Amino acid sequence: MRYVPFWFDEVMTEADEKSASHLTHDITTDVCIIGGGFTGLWTAINLKLTKPELDVVIIEKDLCGQGASGRNGGAMLTWSTKFGSLIKQVGLERAMNLVKVSEQAVHDIKAFAEKYGIDCDCRVDGTFYTASNASQQNAFEPVLDLLASHQLNAWQSVTQDKLVMTGSKANLSAIFSPHAGSVQPAKLVRGIFRVAKELGVKVYERTKYIHYQGDETLNIKTDRGMIKANKMVFAVNAWLPMLEPQFARSVVLVSSDMVISKANPETIKAMGLNHGAPIIDSRIFVNYYRTTPSGRLMLGKGGNYFSYANHVSKRFDQPSRYLEMMKHYWQYFFNHSGLEIERSWTGPSDRSVSGLPFFGQLNTQENIYYGSGYSGNGVVQSYLGGNILASLILNKADKWRDCGLVNQPIAQFPVEPIRSLGAYMVRNAIRRKEYAEDLGKQAKLWDIYLSKYSGTAAKVDTSVNK
Repeated sequence: MRYVPFWFDEVMTEADEKSASHLTHDITTDVCIIGGGFTGLWTAINLKLTKPELDVVIIEKDLCGQGASGRNGGAMLTWSTKFGSLIKQVGLERAMNLVKVSEQAVHDIKAFAEKYGIDCDCRVDGTFYTASNASQQNAFEPVLDLLASHQLNAWQSVTQDKLVMTGSKANLSAIFSPHAGSVQPAKLVRGIFRVAKELGVKVYERTKYIHYQGDETLNIKTDRGMIKANKMVFAVNAWLPMLEPQFARSVVLVSSDMVISKANPETIKAMGLNHGAPIIDSRIFVNYYRTTPSGRLMLGKGGNYFSYANHVSKRFDQPSRYLEMMKHYWQYFFNHSGLEIERSWTGPSDRSVSGLPFFGQLNTQENIYYGSGYSGNGVVQSYLGGNILASLILNKADKWRDCGLVNQPIAQFPVEPIRSLGAYMVRNAIRRKEYAEDLGKQAKLWDIYLSKYSGTAAKVDTSVNK
């Protein structure tokens, strides 16, 4: 094992590592993108497909995809279950458009992978949102009613005989949408990395951004040399607060911890999980799981470690420190399955107050762009983010620039140490509340009250205003 996250370790070869090229001398470019993950690569590809003559450079401090893009759960999910949050943030018309484009993006990513020969285990088999205890049974109704009232509801109730496809008797009911699926995220990010280079994007890995100076012309300092650019993009997601202090309170960094089993295709098939649909329960800090074509089962859980002052510490590069909790939910969902956990890892999630990403230009520098705040939904949304950022860079007046997520006021979290203290207080209350609900007991009123401060953390809007 060379890399802790299973996905990235599975895809990287010695040839990939040896072929990584870093900046060797000072250069000049039209656009310099900081960050070689999904957002940076999709942005670069959109720029080159729209304007091939544009000189585009990406710098990445490690290897492309080694950050959040190559270690997340690989679930391709849409904004449909966040329709209420979208309406509140961008208004009804734009919210409707964002739901539609997010659903279409699932199919667009698959088509892109097929067109360019990216073997990334892309399976558009839909997704199941489940109730995994009695208290979650009616969690879907508010947002489904809202979607239906605007002719946007692609979800359908799952009959009891089809519930077996969720692979666990812990799931009491479920809804299903065909507009979703799963990918091996590291294979996808390394695939689009290859495509970006084929289109003429210059990519320098193991080249660390330090700072920039200048106005119309930007002088970007790295640990390998200087880059002179007309425009610059921060596509670093969880690392944005460390590089730009103005975003210090715009997100909170929280871990999503994952475990994966040894390959056992026969057991996976017997469980009814021989498909690519992710299964997500209706907790605030959800449990989510999915299988791989090779017969592995992955389980993840968000909302565990909150990073003080948004520092991306070494904990995000280590095996999960919440392994006992992960084993508890492994047994909760897959008791007596016989599947053995082979590995655990951790990934950073940049959660915004709204639960939605934000894009725009720095207040003091109109030629410096940013995108961040995916809040645990990044595979599909970063594809859309690449469209949004490319539109901004090219100064296009189109639906992406006018999507409602651009240059809007960004709600702020409290200052430290209030933020971290409050986050752990709310997290622990949620854990106590949901553990009681798993046992069929009434949660304490104090825990119910504190849990409401989680705001938009859940994958499904459980309370909406029509």
